Amino acid sequence: MQGSAERVDSAPGTPTAVLTGAVTDAIQAVAGFAGGVYLRAGTPAVLRLAVLAGLPGPLFRPWSRVHMDRQLPVADAYRLRTPVVLTDAEDTMRRYPQMAAGLPFRFGSMYVPVMSGTTAYGVLAVLRPPLPETPEALPHRARVTAVAERLGGALRALEQDGVPLHWDGDPMGVRLPSRGLPEGFIGHFVWDPSDSSVTADATFWDMTGGAKDDAARSPEALASAISPDDAHLVLGALRETAAGSPPSRPLGVRTENGGHLMLEFWTEGSTRREYRVGGLVIDRGAGQAAQEATDLLPDGLFAFDRLGLITYANPSAADLLGRPQAELVGRTLWDAVPWLERPAYEERLRAALITPEPVHFHVQRPGSGTVRGGDGDWLTLSVYPGADVLTCRMVPLGHTAEPPSMGEPAAPEGPLSVGETPTPVYRPIVLAMALSEAVTARQVSEVVMRELLPAFGGTRLAIYLMQERHLHLAWETGFPPRFLSQFDGVGLDAKLPGVETLNSGRPLFFESMQQLEAAYPDMPLDTPVGSRAFLPLIASGRPVGACVLGFERPRTYSAEVRTVLTALAGLIAQALERARLYDSEAALARGLQEALLPHRLSEHPQVETEGCYLPGTQGMDVGGDWYDVVEAGDGLALVIGDVQGHGVQAAATMGQLRSAVRAFALRDNAPHQVMGGTNRLLIDLDPGQFASCCYIRLDPDTGYARAVRAGHTQPLLRHPDGRAEVLDLPGGLVLGVDPQARYPVTHLRLEPGAVLALYTDGLVEQPGHDIDEGVEALRRALAGESSTHGPGPSLSDIGDRLMERARRATDRPDDIALLLATRRHEPPGTAHA
Repeated sequence: MQGSAERVDSAPGTPTAVLTGAVTDAIQAVAGFAGGVYLRAGTPAVLRLAVLAGLPGPLFRPWSRVHMDRQLPVADAYRLRTPVVLTDAEDTMRRYPQMAAGLPFRFGSMYVPVMSGTTAYGVLAVLRPPLPETPEALPHRARVTAVAERLGGALRALEQDGVPLHWDGDPMGVRLPSRGLPEGFIGHFVWDPSDSSVTADATFWDMTGGAKDDAARSPEALASAISPDDAHLVLGALRETAAGSPPSRPLGVRTENGGHLMLEFWTEGSTRREYRVGGLVIDRGAGQAAQEATDLLPDGLFAFDRLGLITYANPSAADLLGRPQAELVGRTLWDAVPWLERPAYEERLRAALITPEPVHFHVQRPGSGTVRGGDGDWLTLSVYPGADVLTCRMVPLGHTAEPPSMGEPAAPEGPLSVGETPTPVYRPIVLAMALSEAVTARQVSEVVMRELLPAFGGTRLAIYLMQERHLHLAWETGFPPRFLSQFDGVGLDAKLPGVETLNSGRPLFFESMQQLEAAYPDMPLDTPVGSRAFLPLIASGRPVGACVLGFERPRTYSAEVRTVLTALAGLIAQALERARLYDSEAALARGLQEALLPHRLSEHPQVETEGCYLPGTQGMDVGGDWYDVVEAGDGLALVIGDVQGHGVQAAATMGQLRSAVRAFALRDNAPHQVMGGTNRLLIDLDPGQFASCCYIRLDPDTGYARAVRAGHTQPLLRHPDGRAEVLDLPGGLVLGVDPQARYPVTHLRLEPGAVLALYTDGLVEQPGHDIDEGVEALRRALAGESSTHGPGPSLSDIGDRLMERARRATDRPDDIALLLATRRHEPPGTAHA
């Protein structure tokens, strides 16, 4: 199942219809305003958003891909197989601070795993207004759970029919049924002339009286359904567009009740001889007089629906946005006004889509000869949320270097206000998301320096951590040399702002150095001019340390900025506390892994093996990759595997799997029995993890081998003549998912001098590149290690060369295991059948 960026409707019983129907049912069951379905991706341990209803996909792209290891409600619901209910913003902040920082709005949400039996396909998510978890709210959880159960059954039926249930594309945008068809709405349809089929959204069918069957009979029926009085005009436009010549201007037609419609047509890809026709039916509604009145207003007014499609724009809005009305209506906001596609503006638009309160912010227009007011003018945008349509009012501020802060007059002279930047919230949100990736104290400090200082115009930063009731300097930048050393190691009884902010749990803001000097006359100052903010770092009620922000100029701190900095101090503290736990867990996991990885590989006179391992350098740098060589009867078993996740649990699971494989192999079980038995054991252990594995049973004398694969990367084989190929081993599911999984056996032969390479995906995966590219690069590198003269390089040399690039990398997101095997050249006169 592949994703599509935009869909409008589907035939009943198709995967698209099943997913969109479930989302719509779940949203309506709890009076929500948006929702979606996450499905398993083709990439292991990843969920992707398949359907998004009630919200525009481009604004929510950061949440369309979720790794199952992340501390996010979607991942927890899938991994733990239990619903996650977040009642309001406070509940979300307490349980999932990274999500709350990324979406800091007032809303509640529910996440229910989509299952059939023991198989989990994904997660059904619904966003709704805040609702306390009271007995009256319990039916909401039951209703969404019932929808998820029906969806799980439908997906199981599709899977049994051979439909692959993985999602690797962008989410489908789904428009929810209109709540009362507000005045001014748009229907979308696609007509395929090859079979006269019509697919359309719910709004189109409502506008045409729900005549699905009639409209699909012929183009004449479609034209008559849109406009009985002007059907000939619609029919002509349909045929012209199908021939490749859509009308250059919108077509105006009459409705059956005397109203007016605007139609737009375009080609959507050719059939055998004609083009499919895409179209919009735009109804300005019964409020024609009201619209004519708004057309005369000097302020810019436009409206867009919950998928971002502009449904109305008055002449003033067209002038301020720099586009004719005909180029605005019927297009998405970011397509019609691309300069609004900035992170700071998108953050405010997300707020308007998720919360019921109006949102006000400033935007700066690019220079354009058609834009009134000249280059770089500022506009105030006020977005008023509605059930189906959001209305936006625009007021020009004129040509200024910066807009005034919202709700405050401009201050041409005097101290700057931190809140005067047009993006007072966005960068801290980026900080919060970046902190989720930092795992050491140094990484946390680097993220704070990189994100927090530029966000608020700061130039100096110091982070102190508490150890044995003393504050010790962990990181600093921008202060004079050796200035902060006099405060390193101070006790919690010292009269210093960094100490007192931690003792009281309240931030301290000094708008000038004179204020700071008056409050702490005995404390030396590093500069006579500037301002300071001292933030307590407290995680889960435990003091962690203090953070000092320094600014070169005196400045005020608005209430909004004080709130944001205080909240971010909590996130920084959580990240530092996590870093402290990381250090101890990393040491434990490293010792555990070193004890579990083989220190010596089983040997055979006819076979040489070489194993290599590299830990990752990002996150918890101890994972579950392993390799092994086991005596199996009179042969050898070559094994490589990769447990999902990192840390102590992954290392422990790896040890259990390695022991299980060894036990099954030592009994000389057939390869498919080894893999099947290990799979069932992992399911019985139920560690909440799964693993990939490749197992090859080799006869050293003949070179014949039997191989099985459980979701692992394909091995490589370099022939004696230097050719290297990617083996095509049919495989089964990863271990730990399905107790009935089957693992087909492949027969192959390892000739003397050939080299077999088994590896984990960390060796071939690179961010932003397809894994097939990495496999091909590794294949070429292995082929380059051949030699037509002499014995060629040793396995140790080959391993070093294949791992060379990985060893140099400082940002390995995953650990790497590599196992090489070769048969020694047979003695002269030896022959095998």
